[in-house]
Amino acid sequence: MRLVRRAAVLPLTLALLTAAACSAPTPPAGSAPQQDDTFVIALSAEFESLNPMLGYSPDGGSLIYDGLMSRAADLSMQPALASAAPTTAEDGKTVTFTLRDGVKFHDGRPLTSADVEYTYETMLDPKSSSPIAGDYAAIKEVEAPDATTVVFKLAYPYAPLVQRTTLGIVPKGSPLEGTPPGTGPYRFGAWTPGDKVTFSANAEYWGGAPAIKNVVVAFAEDDNVRATRMKAGEFDATILPPKVAAPFRTETGVKVYDVASADYRGIMFPMKEPVTGDLAVRKAFSLAMDRQAMVDTILAGAGVPAFGPLPTESEWNNPEVTGAGASDTAAAGKVLDEAGWKPGPDGVRVKDGKRAEFTLMYPAGDSLRKELALAAASDATKVGLDVKPAGLDWDAIEPRMSKDALMMGWGSPFDPDYINYELFHSKYAGKGYFNPGLYDNPKVDEALDKARESGDKATRKAAYAEFQKLIFDDHTWSFLVFLKHVYVVRGDWVGPTPGVDAHEHATGGLFRDLHTWKPAA
Repeated sequence: MRLVRRAAVLPLTLALLTAAACSAPTPPAGSAPQQDDTFVIALSAEFESLNPMLGYSPDGGSLIYDGLMSRAADLSMQPALASAAPTTAEDGKTVTFTLRDGVKFHDGRPLTSADVEYTYETMLDPKSSSPIAGDYAAIKEVEAPDATTVVFKLAYPYAPLVQRTTLGIVPKGSPLEGTPPGTGPYRFGAWTPGDKVTFSANAEYWGGAPAIKNVVVAFAEDDNVRATRMKAGEFDATILPPKVAAPFRTETGVKVYDVASADYRGIMFPMKEPVTGDLAVRKAFSLAMDRQAMVDTILAGAGVPAFGPLPTESEWNNPEVTGAGASDTAAAGKVLDEAGWKPGPDGVRVKDGKRAEFTLMYPAGDSLRKELALAAASDATKVGLDVKPAGLDWDAIEPRMSKDALMMGWGSPFDPDYINYELFHSKYAGKGYFNPGLYDNPKVDEALDKARESGDKATRKAAYAEFQKLIFDDHTWSFLVFLKHVYVVRGDWVGPTPGVDAHEHATGGLFRDLHTWKPAA
């Protein structure tokens, strides 16, 4: 999902967590579900909200809500609450949808265009402070001329508009607080903070009643804890780092799915600090990274080296943004020497009395980021950079992001406007997890704005190629690896269809069509 999620859930006692994960959700009146009617998914991070207007699952994968359009495993856009693909005016600035007939919200209210209008306008209202409002900046107005017609009026021909209409729709008048009813395959049950959220099947779902009658989404931040509890049978599915998932590949009754993704891990540098603000330090650091060794060892082969934010498979990738998988310590040393960073008595480089040292933060419960941070620090030592890894919780990380480097994770296989605009445009500098390193390059801003506001694909492609080259030359980040997402699922199911995951997948990714899953036997 697109919402920025913070893995700041405090661990509970194992006994409490076990009881919570295994308990069935509160059943609807008149039903008495059995334990085998319940499917338990374990995630590493808790939702910050289940309200689409505040950024819950805008890219699809919500259990509760539907958008006007949905995204298939092959990334193609399919009608959901819309009855068909929209029509677009010749100037690209008016996009019209017609709603599907007979759709009802979970509380029985019929879906109308007024609900769509309200959802988008409330999300866009500055008073809502929605973290995703910037993604929809092209929208000037949403109109509902009749009960089944929705018209988007755009400020410019925004090419990814249709892709953005996966945002879940809520009833008109829904508050920002709480979880409004949706139209999706599951109804919201209850949320126990720090523990779980429960859902029950919507038997009247317009897309067909789900075979899985109850879903529990449990939260367990630590990768090894999730693996242990998955092994013990407490969870039916989870997502694990490749090495942690390895033992499940030979376990009877469990299937492991290796899913392609555009999800990368890389190091964000604070640009205003004296050490990481020096281009020579950032370039030398990146040259020193042995990315192929990280893929082979830490990812157990489930990934590829990364040198920029778009994978080589993307049609938007700039092939000039590349490098060697192995480290080049000689080149890194030369860069530092020429910039005046000379080895000190302990081997750490010094310039103008300043040691080449900085802290590299990572979320403590994320074993993959920890291993990558330790490997990066070790590689950096070989060229005289003293990098100090620090495992912290997200509440401790967030206020330090403009001062200390951070092992980040982002990436999307959708239109390149997704997340890149927020991560690298100066207007987002210092806004939470968007551009936390305070990067500011007017040429990058110009390229991102040009690509966002053009309806011509060739123009957009050239602008994104320029953007990628600029951040590559600036070494704004040290991109390390693209991951494969490894899902561990108990039982034999008909329905799971691997696609190409984004960084934030939660109940999207392999689970995006959970309502269509059926037992194989």
